[in-house]
Amino acid sequence: MSSSSKTNKGIFRLGLRVGFYISACILPVIFLLSWIAFDLPKDKATYLSLITAGSTFLISYLVVHFLTGRRLEIVERLFKNISRKRFIEYNDISNGKNDEIDYLIKQGVKSSRTTEREIQRLNRIENYRKEFIGDISHELKTPIFAIQGFIETLLNGALEDEEVNRDFLRKAMRNVNRLIYLTKDLMEISKLETGELKSEIEEVYLFEVINDIIESLNYKAEKEGIKLIINEFDRGILVRADKNQLKQVLINLIENGIKYNVPKGKVEVSVFTKPKQPERIFLSVQDTGIGIDEKDIPRVTERFFRVDKSRSRERGGTGLGLAIVKHIMEAHGEKFTIESEPNKGSKFTISLRRVDSVHV
Repeated sequence: MSSSSKTNKGIFRLGLRVGFYISACILPVIFLLSWIAFDLPKDKATYLSLITAGSTFLISYLVVHFLTGRRLEIVERLFKNISRKRFIEYNDISNGKNDEIDYLIKQGVKSSRTTEREIQRLNRIENYRKEFIGDISHELKTPIFAIQGFIETLLNGALEDEEVNRDFLRKAMRNVNRLIYLTKDLMEISKLETGELKSEIEEVYLFEVINDIIESLNYKAEKEGIKLIINEFDRGILVRADKNQLKQVLINLIENGIKYNVPKGKVEVSVFTKPKQPERIFLSVQDTGIGIDEKDIPRVTERFFRVDKSRSRERGGTGLGLAIVKHIMEAHGEKFTIESEPNKGSKFTISLRRVDSVHV
């Protein structure tokens, strides 16, 4: 292969072939014209036709080389780089001749860029897969080992003690529930991060969504001694959102406020507007809980990041709630912001587009 490549660089084979074909065509024509039309002797007619054919061959070779040689080298280099997964910027690669070779070069550059983007996308998916598997194995390990420990203890004699076995079974069941929540959240964030879960945007009455979520979470809040409050706002407000995903966002934010609150604390849901952004509605969920340190705020939306890991696991947190909220809001093209202060509480705010500001 290397010897062939060197030969190609030394001799322009396309030029040789074009020159040969043109010369072969012109040789008999010149001979016949010289011999019959101009009545030259055969030897002189032969000599003249050979000289003309040789000149034609040389001129054809040089013209073809001038017109196509450099550009064919570009095409060769372009596709070699693609095959070697080497992607570079191709600037000023056209001679401005706007012929088929220029078109081929442009298509080659487009193919190179498309291939580069696809390889980058596949690399991102592969990195995501590795990270995701690592995170899953780490997160599943704790509840699985806990369940295994409780079952082994029961099998080793604790099963006969009714008081102990009930306590251990309750603990095992708590870890089973944790596995269920973790699996559900893992499936959700996996679909969101890979783009598999699409948002079905529709017109939604915001009050109905908030009211439904508050009613469904009231029992859990009362059990924890937390008060859920909806501050008054216009019940006729319509927003554009995926209703189920918006409910998921509110559930995650309100449950987060319940889990990490203080006894007799509260979680307030507020809806408001900003004068500089009249086309949007802002919804905030504010709690009176333990809060988040300023340095941890940028990281709380990462998968499995927990400010206090032991406390999060104890309260049933999967470390995926805020990450899911972030991905849903990004899929909507909206903002998700966090304000927090340790021991004073946190405020989570999302933006939503108003229907009356949308012009179709």
